[in-house]
Parts: sequence; structure tokens; C-alpha cells
Amino acid sequence: MTDPGTRADGRSAEHLRPVSIEPRFLTATPASCMIRMGQTWVLCSAAVDEQVPSFLQGRGQGWVTSEYAMIPPSSPQRIPWNRGISGGRQQEISRLIGRGLRAAIDLKRLGERQIMLDCTVIQADGGTRTAGVTGAYVALALAIHDLLAAGKLQRSPLLTPVAAVSVGLVRGRCLLDLAYVEDSIADADVNVIQTRAGDLVEVQGTAEGAAFPREQLDRLLDLASAGNRELFAAQEAALGQVMTPTELLAVSSAPIETRLESALD
Repeated sequence: MTDPGTRADGRSAEHLRPVSIEPRFLTATPASCMIRMGQTWVLCSAAVDEQVPSFLQGRGQGWVTSEYAMIPPSSPQRIPWNRGISGGRQQEISRLIGRGLRAAIDLKRLGERQIMLDCTVIQADGGTRTAGVTGAYVALALAIHDLLAAGKLQRSPLLTPVAAVSVGLVRGRCLLDLAYVEDSIADADVNVIQTRAGDLVEVQGTAEGAAFPREQLDRLLDLASAGNRELFAAQEAALGQVMTPTELLAVSSAPIETRLESALD
């Protein structure tokens, strides 16, 4: 007999789908990973451009930006190629990922270079944007590692890992990491980006129908924090596959003065 507290895939309300992050997924772009959260698979990569956009030239700082896209067979209903046109949803998610990852890095310490993050959905089953944020951090950290190894950076500009997860209200229940079958009927859907310390970078959510009380939002945020803690562990495990403990510490632990400078800006 099925436990009424379980979900269609057998999870309890507070459990993530199975998570895996495979680093160095692409040969052509080594600063890359494939993140899988259940049946949602997102390929994330980071490309370094040794110049900044024109609006930042001469300012002594770098930039991190993102592009998000879904390949046509990623959904049961074919997604048309969006060649040369940035659709509303695509642009909104691209900006969300870019904002989330800029919270992870000291742009002044990065220097006058741009890191472009690409998040390509290979298969979609809910939570593609949050998987994109989580995977994009791994790609970004790999890009910083490679810049350090090449002597192009003397110290890591990374301030903190960031991760993201979805939470929602489904038939009165607070659920973590919604699959599509849950997301499609949710009464509220909330995406939460956080730092490893638990600070909020962005909370993006809305009631899909009736308003819901503050207490339920608090419960959703608690669920998201618990889920993101697991995702931080998955990020660290992925990076640990290709970095020594010393290299991982050098990339992921910014000097205290860097963190203080960022807090004062």
C-alpha cells in the first residue's frame, strides 16, 4: 500500500531527486559539467573571453553572464530552435542564472575578462533553471581553476559557492525539488538561490492561484535551505574529482580580505 505521504516517484516531501554532477564533461570546453537531477539534465559550460563588454572597458573589473537554452528534443513537445532570437522565458532564465553566479565572484578580482556561462537543457523534467544555477557554479569554478593554473590569476576571485533549488505548494503540501508533474499543478512555485552560508541571493516565486500565508513561505524556504545544503555537497564532490584538496581550497575559499572588500562595496 502506498504511503499517502510519498510522491509519484516515491520521494518524501523533503527529499531531492537523485543528483549527479559530472565535471569536465566536454573535451572542447573543459570548464564544463553535466548536472542531472532526476530526469532533468543540463549541460553547463564556462568560456573565458580576455576582454569585457564595452560598457565595462577601463573600469578594472570583469563580468559574468549566462545564456540558457533548451534543445528541441528536451521536452515531449518539440522545442523549436530559437536561432538569433532570445525569447521571453529564455531571456528571463538567462538573466536569473547570470545574477546568481555574479553573487559568487568578486568581479574586481576577476580582472578585465568576461566569463560566459552556457546552460543547455538536454532533457527537461522540472527545475531546469535551478539545475542550471547549481551546475553553472561548477563550470565557473573549473574556469577559475584553469585561470589560476595558467598563471592568469594570482588569487581566486570566488567568494562562495551558490546553488539553487525549487520548492512549491502542491495540493496543500510543501515539497522540495518539484518534478514537472508536480510543477504543472503547483499552487505556488518558488525558486531559491543561496550562498553556502545560507544567505539568499534570489527568491523567485508566485502563487499560481489562491494566495498563501507567510508561514508556508517560511516552510518552503526552510526546505530550500536543506536542499541547497545537499547540492553544495554535490558541487564539492564533483570538483573534488578533478582537483586536489589544496586546489579545491584555493578555488573555493576566497581570502578573508576579498570577502570583506566585497561586503563593503
